[in-house]
Amino acid sequence: MGRLLTSWLAPSDEQLMWRVKLDGDAQAFARLMARWEKPIQRLCLRMTGDTHRAEDLTQTAFTRVFTRRADWEPTGKFSTFLWRVALNLCHDELRRQQRRGEMSLDALDEDGDMGTDSFAAAEPSPDVQAAASEHGELVRRALATLSPRYREVVVLRHYEGLKFREIGAVLGIPEGTVKSRMAEALGQLSQLLKQVNEDESCKRPTLETRAL
Repeated sequence: MGRLLTSWLAPSDEQLMWRVKLDGDAQAFARLMARWEKPIQRLCLRMTGDTHRAEDLTQTAFTRVFTRRADWEPTGKFSTFLWRVALNLCHDELRRQQRRGEMSLDALDEDGDMGTDSFAAAEPSPDVQAAASEHGELVRRALATLSPRYREVVVLRHYEGLKFREIGAVLGIPEGTVKSRMAEALGQLSQLLKQVNEDESCKRPTLETRAL
């Protein structure tokens, strides 16, 4: 009961950001960081595929929000403002990665459940765990091949749980455009995963081959 009452009395993101906007309230901003640091870091990791860059981008995003606090409009959600800042930084980083010709995928493993969000058994058998791990790796690699405009809608919708209208507000595009991008992204992912599965099937030895 006490915890529930505390949550009711806790100031909203927008109330805290209003204090930051008007007074540069460092304590209010620290509370916002405590609430949003992990989600923003997850976003940056899934967009860039690099744990260390995700950490740096997260810190840069909060620094930029504080620096540009006068730009925040109290009629909008704080989270929309923050997601947009973080995504813009991710796009800048992806362009740099493209110029350098690099994209790290190993770091995505540290995020654990990307692509393998739920399995029924509380303690899966070793073969189920291996299959889940393999599937998660395939999804991670397929997601990383999508263009950023498709990747971001998948990440925001399926991993961060935003509604289509919320994604539209973050990206500054109509809700219908978000839905069409999502459909295209899922179609591309399906084709990529199908192709990878077919390639893997061709590589697996047949029973006759294994018997030799």
